[in-house]
Amino acid sequence: MKALIPKQHGAWAMLLIPFLLGMIKGGPVFWHIPLFLGWLFLYLAVYPITLALKKRQIKSYQKWIYYYSVPACCFLIIPVFHKPPLIWVGVSLLPLFLIHMYYARRKNERALVNDIAGVLFFCSGGLASCWLGTGTLDGWAWFIFSQSALFFIGSSFYVKSVIRERKNSVFAYWSWGYHLLLPFLSALLGAGWAFLAFIPSSLRAWFFHGRDWPAKTIGILEIVNACFFFAVICMFITR
Repeated sequence: MKALIPKQHGAWAMLLIPFLLGMIKGGPVFWHIPLFLGWLFLYLAVYPITLALKKRQIKSYQKWIYYYSVPACCFLIIPVFHKPPLIWVGVSLLPLFLIHMYYARRKNERALVNDIAGVLFFCSGGLASCWLGTGTLDGWAWFIFSQSALFFIGSSFYVKSVIRERKNSVFAYWSWGYHLLLPFLSALLGAGWAFLAFIPSSLRAWFFHGRDWPAKTIGILEIVNACFFFAVICMFITR
């Protein structure tokens, strides 16, 4: 039986990078293992739920929803039992999940609002990861959340501007405007010299737009850019 795996490759970076940054800053502990496994299975569970709503075929995807959601709940309950306040992270995710379900139902899950909701959903993994390590929801946890959100929202803008909205000049201006402000927004939220992590994002939004590159090439460049962001932010939080 072939596993039902999400096809959005960029989402894997959003799943991993905030979580790893939070774990690195907070300090790795045993509880990060079940937290990550639960986080992973929760992400996997969202995919068949999305397909079931989009195609209106609940029974066709029911087994995959079960296969992924049950392990997600079993793993996530372990760190929550260890640190009950983590449940509030889960509660805060509910509105973002409902936004995604709304757009999935309308067969418009590529909408920018839905992308932003998804980014905030994924970045909360860094919030929980850092909180679990430090034992407190401090400024560093919010720093990792905000910087990750800024970066991946920019990635959503860029990818849309060169693929689905490549002929939409208005959207291109929105992307360029966001990336013009991106390093300044990062610095405003306390990044200091780590605003350098956003410079490649701004440059590629301005200079790579309009190039007729295949989606695979764009994806590879986004992975390289995400690795650069991770490296710079990692150096900043561990200095």
